[in-house]
Amino acid sequence: MSEYILEMRNITKEFPGVKALDNVNLKVRKGEIHALIGENGAGKSTLMKILSGVYPFGTYSGDIVVNGQEQTFSSIKDSEHKGITIIYQELAMIKQMNVCENIFLGSEICTNGVIDWEKSFVETKKVLKEVRLDINPNTKIIQLGIGQQQLIEVAKAISKKTELLILDEPTSALTEAETDNLLNLLKEFKEKGVTCIYISHKLNEVFKIADRITVLRDGQTVTTRAAEELDEDKLITLMVGRELTQRFPRVEHSPGEVVMEIKNWTVYDPEIPDKKIIDNVSFTVAKGEILGISGLMGAGRTELFMSIFGCYGSNVSGEIWLNGVEIKKRNPSDIIKEGISYLSEDRKGNGLILMQSIKQNISIASLNSLSKMTVINENKEVKAVEKYISNLHIKTPSIEQKVENLSGGNQQKVVLGKWLMTEPKVLILDEPTRGIDVGAKYEIYSIMNRLIDEGVCVIMISSELPEVLGMSDRILVMNEGKITGNIPWTEASQEKVIYYATGGK
Repeated sequence: MSEYILEMRNITKEFPGVKALDNVNLKVRKGEIHALIGENGAGKSTLMKILSGVYPFGTYSGDIVVNGQEQTFSSIKDSEHKGITIIYQELAMIKQMNVCENIFLGSEICTNGVIDWEKSFVETKKVLKEVRLDINPNTKIIQLGIGQQQLIEVAKAISKKTELLILDEPTSALTEAETDNLLNLLKEFKEKGVTCIYISHKLNEVFKIADRITVLRDGQTVTTRAAEELDEDKLITLMVGRELTQRFPRVEHSPGEVVMEIKNWTVYDPEIPDKKIIDNVSFTVAKGEILGISGLMGAGRTELFMSIFGCYGSNVSGEIWLNGVEIKKRNPSDIIKEGISYLSEDRKGNGLILMQSIKQNISIASLNSLSKMTVINENKEVKAVEKYISNLHIKTPSIEQKVENLSGGNQQKVVLGKWLMTEPKVLILDEPTRGIDVGAKYEIYSIMNRLIDEGVCVIMISSELPEVLGMSDRILVMNEGKITGNIPWTEASQEKVIYYATGGK
């Protein structure tokens, strides 16, 4: 009997104009937590889609061996029958259905062709208990937080008697407490004999949980090593092929005059009209500074800036001043014209049209400047888009490449290119490096510094405290819809930010 639950041998996968995987090898031992690490575009997701049957046998070359037997998966069902379950970063649940329905969707418990709801509810309670979720199986998914939804995906995998569980960026939207809970669960499953492949850009998590680590770079296997043989610096060097001596390229900026001022900003919840989300917030942003926005999940960071951009909230009151002139119109198109742009934290849901090309995605917010009498000047559009592809180092064989086929880091650069083309005076970046690798993060940080040099004000909302401390010139900390801290970077520390984030005055 082989010691390996999984062997992927000489896997090669090509897309038009791109070799995504080039003779990749991966060996996963039974009962281990095996981290799969690499930059965006390294081939991690493509490899897992081959393993799970999304890319069926015949669309790639190489061999998949599970528990010593060669497999030819033609669909996700085929891989699930062999005990393999994958949980993607974008959770695949139907939010209007309840917990029980989602857990057994596609694997319904039936008697004589009729769903046995009583048995389904009993089994649902069992798997929920295993993931330490104390909720009613009748609860609608839409009523649950992201952390609970993630655990329901794990419960769904358990219900399928999974032997090999694959998690792709499982903690990208989780709080620190939810992340710790998930990592502890995975350790418990390991003790019960469940093998796990863990994909994450959060290297601190990798070292907390992984037994061994395989690194991919540019579609090839670089190495597989025991986690104890590596540290974060060594791992980053293996990932990017070069040493990153500085994770955060801080440049000391000299803030100038105030460009944007928000006065007495108050916002009510659009779903619960009596609930105040943002409570009388006032702040300024100066030319030549990166203003960091920190706070715990639910503090109101995203709601504050979405409402300023004109796309969130009801009963919004307060004033927006830009270069000494009050902005009266409050819809996104007018806000963009005034010079304020907002990069959403949800790039796939709100930032991109995945089925459209890079060209269409980058130019979509600037069509007025690219057209005359509603007719787009295509030559002008192509030249403008090519400039941003070049400046942002977007890896693509063509400007006509569909955005859905790009890596996460390149998708993020496309969104950034879209907003840079609007030539903003104030650029709001909401979680600009979520779900992208250290190399792509460094490039985003460098672009932020360049924008400051060009006179753009940058506001960076981030849940990553090292990022806020490493890149901000000044940090505003939020708690329960209010600004509780305003800290220059020279005085900022992790302890001070957490103090204000938990309501300290």
